[in-house]
This record gives sequence, C-alpha cells and structure tokens, in this order.
Amino acid sequence: MGEDIFFESNQNIYSKSSDGFKKDRVIVKNGEGPINENEFNNLIKSEVSNFVNQSFDNVVVLVGAGASVTDNKFELDDNGIGKTGVTVAKIADEILKKLQDEKYILNNDKNPEKQEVLEVFKLEEISKKSQYYFDEKDETGNTVSTNEILKDEQTLKSEFNLETLLSNLFAYKKFVDKVNKNKVENTIDAILDIIKKATSYDYDENIFNHRGFLNVISKLGKPENKINIVTTNYDTLLEDAAESMKATVFDGFSFSQTPQFDSTMFDWNLVKKVSSIKTQEIIFKQKVFNLLKIHGSLTWERSQSGSNISRKRKGSVKLPVMVFPSSDKYAKSYEEPYFDLFTKFQELLKTPNTLFITTGFSFSDNHISKMILSAIKTNDSLASLITDFTIDSEQPNENWKELVKAMHDHYQIAFLKATMNDNLVDYLGAKPDEN
Repeated sequence: MGEDIFFESNQNIYSKSSDGFKKDRVIVKNGEGPINENEFNNLIKSEVSNFVNQSFDNVVVLVGAGASVTDNKFELDDNGIGKTGVTVAKIADEILKKLQDEKYILNNDKNPEKQEVLEVFKLEEISKKSQYYFDEKDETGNTVSTNEILKDEQTLKSEFNLETLLSNLFAYKKFVDKVNKNKVENTIDAILDIIKKATSYDYDENIFNHRGFLNVISKLGKPENKINIVTTNYDTLLEDAAESMKATVFDGFSFSQTPQFDSTMFDWNLVKKVSSIKTQEIIFKQKVFNLLKIHGSLTWERSQSGSNISRKRKGSVKLPVMVFPSSDKYAKSYEEPYFDLFTKFQELLKTPNTLFITTGFSFSDNHISKMILSAIKTNDSLASLITDFTIDSEQPNENWKELVKAMHDHYQIAFLKATMNDNLVDYLGAKPDEN
C-alpha cells in the first residue's frame, strides 16, 4: 500500500500509509506510540490555518463542478431534474439513456402540460455522423483511434468525452445536409436540455455543505473587502445557500425588479455611517460576496435583440446563457457576458496580498488553468490552496503537473485533500488559537 497524501506544501507533507500517519514521510509519534487519526487531522488543520490566516487583503475562491458532487447516488426526479450534483461523465450516461429510443420529450417550462416529442439520433449514431473519434489502447497496449463509444449497449467507454463530442456536433451542424438537418438540431437541443435539467438541482442543507463553506470563508477576509467567489457551475447552490444565511450576493446584476447584467456592480459595497461625537465611521456589512459565474447560469436569459441579459427565476428560462461543455469554451470566454467576468477574475488574481482557494476544480479547463498558472508565477503575493478529493493522482493532467512543479519551485502553493461536501469546511474553519 502506497502513501495517501492529505496536505503538501514546499515545506511539509502529511500522509498516511499502512504503517501509520506521517509528516515528511516519517511516522509521527505522540509519546511512546504513533498518533491516532484525530491527532493527525488536528495537525492538518493547523497547517491549513497557518496558510489561510495571514491577514490577506483579498480572498478569491474558485468553485468547480466537483463542489456540487456528493456521495449520494445521482438521480433525477419525475421531471428529469437532478437531485444532487453531477459530473460530466454522469451526464453523458444520462444522455446515452435518454437518446436510446430515438425520441426525446422536450417540456415547455412556461407551460408544463405542453410537451414536444423530438425525433433524435442515438448517441452512437450521432457520434459517428459528427466523426467523433478518440484514442484508446488495444490488447497489445498500442494506441488505436475509434468512434465506437459504447463498452456495451448500456455503458460508455471510459475514454468517451462529452465536451469533444459537443464540439464536433456544433461544427457538424453548420454543414449537415438538408435530409438530416432537423434531426441533428433536435439531437443537440435534447443533449443541451438534458445538461440543463441535470444541473438544475435545488439547495438542500442535508445534502450540500455550501452554507457552512460560505460561513467559513466569510471570516477569512477583511471587512472592507468582499469575498470573491468564482464558479464554473450553472447551478444556483451558492446563491440559495447565501439566501438561507441572509448573506448578500453581488452577481453582476442590478438590484432591480428585473435584474440586468452590469459588471460594474462588483465594484460596489454595502456600508452604513455610524455617527460619533467627533467623527462619522463607516461600517461594512458582513457576509457580502461577489459571485462571478464565468460559464453562465441556469437563471440568465438574453433578450431577443441580444442587447441585454436578465436574471430570472430558475425554471422560467427556456434558453439560459451558459457555456456548454465543449472544446470551444476558450473562444466563448471572449463573448459577453463571459469576457467581463473573466477579466474581473484575472484582475482579482493579480491583486496584491491575495489568498486563492480552489474546490471541485480539476484544472482540466485550459482557458482557466493557464490564467491561474500565469497569476501564480507573476503575483509574488498570491497564496494558493488547491483542494481536491485526491492530490496525488497517478495520471495528473498537464496543468496539475505545472502546479506541482510551481510548488517545488517555491511559489506559495499548498495542496489539501478535501472536498466541499466532505471535510473542507472543518479544515478551513480551524482557528489559529485552537491548534
């Protein structure tokens, strides 16, 4: 049995193996014998506390898809709405199942009783038509290219990549012949509808830990500076959790009856004047967050003219403003409103004396990862805590390798084995005077 690493920085590494809990690969002892698991967790809490409690002026948190994923089995309700967080791989499985009989029922959100039955292609067939190929190993270990996406009739091969398939489909749609045009467009509409529904889950404090997370990170910054949360997720878990704790969210939309997108909203704050005998002091409202949804949201809708983007009630938006998973996400980031959001994110990472925390982000998105890596190497006062369910994968992606290399090159980077819905809140919530 190898080592399981829980915390690693350029100074210390905490791990456990079959022979005990270790610091810098030496078994940690308390008195005569090795420490127990509780003592080991306290050591990690101490390391995390020392890292995040350094009087940072600016706090930025990146919340990825993994932050919405729980240990609960992915399931849909009777309307096809996801009950818990879901990975892209699980969405692909759902698409395979829904397109199996070449019919897809598209519900009308504004009139639930009205349904439209779309004639669609099976996933295997549309993959072949759009020439979706990927590499896999044959029995001899050689790399072969194939467009056979199924391991069997009910399951996808592990190499199947929904993002690449969608990229091929968007390109194929432009050149498809008249005979197949409607069916191809129906298939794309069905896939996007499945993605939308699968990520439309509601916040449930018994399932998700977002409220505890917001409570903890709200204490890391200074009162005059809002905590900045950046997310790639379409769901509304963060907004719902914030509402449940009576926190205030600046999400780039105006405070009006029909909120309109206005990126300058991020620059405002909530204060009140408190008069004293000689001066007027300003007090900043607590638990106020900036929320940058850089891939859009289930609740955003573009006007027919395209000139405005409004925020509406979830479920009332037919075509939400969302960057669907595909390899052209980088190009999409230059469109409105994504460009404004990415620009703001980049500015935040360049701010001096910044703490940057990631949760549920795998660093597989190149357009985001490259920006983060650039900030780490150019902003000397940026400290980055990278958290994930595993921090010592045997097959890390290239961006993750770059992060590890940067840590060994003595940039301020630490890795923590933790997830939003497991133990991250406990680690971040440890107080310096408690350790």
